[in-house]
Amino acid sequence: MKIKEDDNVLVQAGKDKGKKGKVMRVLVKQNKITVEKVNIRTKHIKKTQTRPGEIIKFEVPIDASNAMVICPSCGKPTRVGYIILENKKKQRVCKHCNQSLDSAKPKA
Repeated sequence: MKIKEDDNVLVQAGKDKGKKGKVMRVLVKQNKITVEKVNIRTKHIKKTQTRPGEIIKFEVPIDASNAMVICPSCGKPTRVGYIILENKKKQRVCKHCNQSLDSAKPKA
């Protein structure tokens, strides 16, 4: 999958078209991503004897094909390309400015 966690993405299709956000979770087998403040759902939790009822809001995954990665260098939504480094590792690059999409992120 070309989109990784902590990438900034622009939603290209659906009810949240045009919104930008950070990828919180990637579901590779289902080809879905969870984006911050995008595709919000509301759930009503019924009260019980131990806790009161509440209304919670949470993000639901969207299809990865409906989002484009925003390049940290040029700031444009871009398609993702790959280059092979000397140590035989693949690195994601921006198709517009040819800068790496991976090196700008701090390692956690």
